Amino acid sequence: MADRERYLIAQVKKDLPRKMVFLAGPRQVGKTTLSRSLPGGPQGYLNWDDPAHRERILKRELPSSALWVFDEIHKYRKWRNYLKGLYDTKPKKQLVLVTGSARLDFYRFGGDSLQGRYHMLRLHPFSVAELGIKTEAGFNDLLILGGFPEPYLSGSETEARRWSREYRNLLVREEVVSLELVQDLGQLELLMLRLPELVGSPLSLNAVREDLQVSHKTVAKWMQILERLYAIFRVPPLGTPLIRAVKKAQKHYHLDWSVVPEPPQRFENLVASHILKWIHYQQDVLGRDLELRYFRDIDGREVDFVVVDRRKPVLLVESKWSDTAVDTSLRYLKARYPEADAWQIYAAGKKDYVTPEGIRVAPALKFLSTLI
Repeated sequence: MADRERYLIAQVKKDLPRKMVFLAGPRQVGKTTLSRSLPGGPQGYLNWDDPAHRERILKRELPSSALWVFDEIHKYRKWRNYLKGLYDTKPKKQLVLVTGSARLDFYRFGGDSLQGRYHMLRLHPFSVAELGIKTEAGFNDLLILGGFPEPYLSGSETEARRWSREYRNLLVREEVVSLELVQDLGQLELLMLRLPELVGSPLSLNAVREDLQVSHKTVAKWMQILERLYAIFRVPPLGTPLIRAVKKAQKHYHLDWSVVPEPPQRFENLVASHILKWIHYQQDVLGRDLELRYFRDIDGREVDFVVVDRRKPVLLVESKWSDTAVDTSLRYLKARYPEADAWQIYAAGKKDYVTPEGIRVAPALKFLSTLI
């Protein structure tokens, strides 16, 4: 696996001659490794966190390489103006790749002066399809170790736990400090410890606020920060005229699903991450207008995941830890959206069949291998 190319590398190569490429994603997901694997990448690599590299960037003493790679330049307050000037005056065949945390994605919607000068691609952790996992044992390894390259490739549950702990400290003590104004880092770290226990249910910020003894505004701000740094992502409920859906409560999940303590919730988190990775690929590479939702109505019916294409549900997914009867909520939603593909998947079990109404019931590997 260490020698296998990441799933986005072909698209990066395709986009680079056209515009700048912004490669966003969580820390240690493999952005630097990918960029340095490109022709000219090692020679053209500059990291804002390296004082010597930072001086070269500011003085515009750039490498004589066909590719310039700017890593973590989003930590420079004037990074957008810098890149605009660079792009508008660079030699015609000069390639520019910018890598960094979710801050790139955050600024993407700011109406900034880089509009039309770059393509955005989001790199996610390893997945079933990317790794080519075919066995239940291989799937269990991914579930336990998580999809980030270092802990997964270590093959050790102990090393994966150590990595997650160090990663959380890195995120809070270095990334947050360099990008955001947060006064109480200790309480933010407590939030990060608390959130994995709440995966799988709609998140009440009021309940979290009471646990941490901080204001609702503070918790809301911290959640936004964690989203911008790709520590977590939130999934809003589906709302259409056909169903009596709840309107506000969001679920949340972690890019590093190994932090979720209970196996059923960790499995649900893994599935959420896989679907989001596929959606981001569809958005960034194919230009599709897909969104991830979940279904929950005022009568208590709930389906874990609904993929929406321009407000129309096109994929319904219910995740179960073990092989059970088809969920009645999934049947209900499938009846209202008969054109949508519907799956009930489970972590453990062998049955694979299609119900009369068209719901595919199968092991998780069958579904996850159809993604990216």
